[in-house]
Amino acid sequence: MDSSNSADSLHSTIDQDVGSFFASAPPLKDNSGLCNLLNQFVERISPLSEFDGAKKVVCVTSGGTTVPLEQRCVRYIDNFSSGFRGAASTEYFLKAGYAVIFLYRRGTCQPYCRSLPDDALLQCLRVNNADIEVTETYADIVKEAIGNHRAAISEGNLLKIPFMTIFEYLQILKMIALAVRPLGRLAMFYLAAAVSDFYVPWESMVEHKIQSGSGPLDMRLAQVPKMLPVLRSEWAPLAFCISFKLETDSKILLDKAVAALNKYKMHAVVANELLSRKEEVIVVRPAGNVIVRRSKVEAGSDVENPLIRLLVEAHNCYIKAP
Repeated sequence: MDSSNSADSLHSTIDQDVGSFFASAPPLKDNSGLCNLLNQFVERISPLSEFDGAKKVVCVTSGGTTVPLEQRCVRYIDNFSSGFRGAASTEYFLKAGYAVIFLYRRGTCQPYCRSLPDDALLQCLRVNNADIEVTETYADIVKEAIGNHRAAISEGNLLKIPFMTIFEYLQILKMIALAVRPLGRLAMFYLAAAVSDFYVPWESMVEHKIQSGSGPLDMRLAQVPKMLPVLRSEWAPLAFCISFKLETDSKILLDKAVAALNKYKMHAVVANELLSRKEEVIVVRPAGNVIVRRSKVEAGSDVENPLIRLLVEAHNCYIKAP
């Protein structure tokens, strides 16, 4: 079998696996409403004609997906992710002039909330007689966070969509990709979410809570179909796509990232090691690797700021390329 036949066979298998996943997944609660919301958002930022200024849009995915173990879910398998990187990156994309579709895990870090304490409601507010006011300690931080968030929403530059399960995440990601597809190269995908590699197919899942009295639990997990090839080839083939590779073993990190770059035809893969991920990342691209580090001299710096600057520049070059 020649290489072209092997590639065709691989694509056929991927398409079948992806099709089976979506066919068996539980439907979204408000599929039509979400579809309308996405289309309206994209229409607002789309140029009216070829002479109008075109706005770039990025889909930022953030947080970890869950894998339910029961259809009426009590127990689930979770993926580690605080959502900090996605939230911070969203802020920098907005600052760079992008419209952002923020696909986030419920309960994870939100844009403009990174400087707030975990119990923001209880720690930032106090009761003064019949009034509620912000404490002096957090007054400036809260004012800035609310102002930036409201500006992004009111100007139509930020659309936030929550997910919880692997089923929700992948269905919504597909909807977003199809919605931004008409924007061509102006669209970007920044796939920072921690997506489950394995799951329990819905039709194989028990309906009610698994009983512990039945003894040890043996469960066979299926592999989640690889969606990146379909995103690149079918859903949004002209979009600029960035995926992430997280490993705990630095010795295999770059090899894994390069493999993902080539296998899934990503425009860039952000490689990060678990313990050092907040200090530096390596952006793996066909033209070569770039190490991005957090500034050690700038107060309150993070690695996301220089990372987004680099990716915005790369996206601009991609848009202008023949």
